[in-house]
Amino acid sequence: MIKDFLNKTLENFPSAGLDIHIIKKYEVRTDAKESFEVANFSIMLIKSGNLTIEVRAILLNIEPRDLLVIPIDSLCRIVQTDDKLQFFLISFTPEFIIKYGLKRDLIDSFYYLLGKSIVKIGLDDKEFSVLSLIYKLIYFVNKDFKAKEFDHELQRVSFNLLLYELRLIYSHQTSDNFQIFPRKESLVIQFLTILSIHYKRQHGVQFYAGALFVTPNHLNKVVNQVTGKSVKKLIVNAIISEAENLLEDPQLNIVDIAEELGFGSSNSFSIFFKKHSSISPSRYRNRFTEI
Repeated sequence: MIKDFLNKTLENFPSAGLDIHIIKKYEVRTDAKESFEVANFSIMLIKSGNLTIEVRAILLNIEPRDLLVIPIDSLCRIVQTDDKLQFFLISFTPEFIIKYGLKRDLIDSFYYLLGKSIVKIGLDDKEFSVLSLIYKLIYFVNKDFKAKEFDHELQRVSFNLLLYELRLIYSHQTSDNFQIFPRKESLVIQFLTILSIHYKRQHGVQFYAGALFVTPNHLNKVVNQVTGKSVKKLIVNAIISEAENLLEDPQLNIVDIAEELGFGSSNSFSIFFKKHSSISPSRYRNRFTEI
């Protein structure tokens, strides 16, 4: 069952890029010798029971109140479970993070997600209670998601609550000499931080490379290695995501939106949006309001 959750494609889900489960009765469907890849960022929270899982050739014993962050593209194997296993599991794509979680004050929580090392943390009672409530909130928001403006806002709020809590947990762990992340992951975090501040006005790779004192080729290589996406793709995703948010507000006209996003004219904005969304801004707005 865990294999079925961890290596699925999320793009065509009702809430594109997000999948969440609350498992109260675990059914073993994967042979202990069978390995599989994790296709998305995945975070598991154990409520009860025990799980032995091999991630990137590292054998981990997961117990109640343990938080396990599994890096994307990890090779895994479920070694052993017991009949009392209950857990929360959330998986999401890099695109979903850009759409719902790109906030300057939350970027450091991405250390959990971008690090290539497996993160296993034993939570205290309070941390577990808060995090489990956030999982339940995201679960129910996602369960009834219908792509309406109100649902999008709930999606943003609930997902950012998850990132806020991860940030608090991360801060607590760093005070106890939590692992230091390699230079590659640190560079990507710095890039995402700058992107979250400047994406509305700075659309070129050169700006971000210059701000980080590296060449565009080096930045692109490192970002691609860590996230699986090019720098340009992440910039475009950030702009498109914000454009969609603004287009969902009927009080804003397209000329104002184009100016807000740093385009010289509404025509250049429309060309950009249609190129990367396969739909014009006006048609996107009409389709959204018809839902």
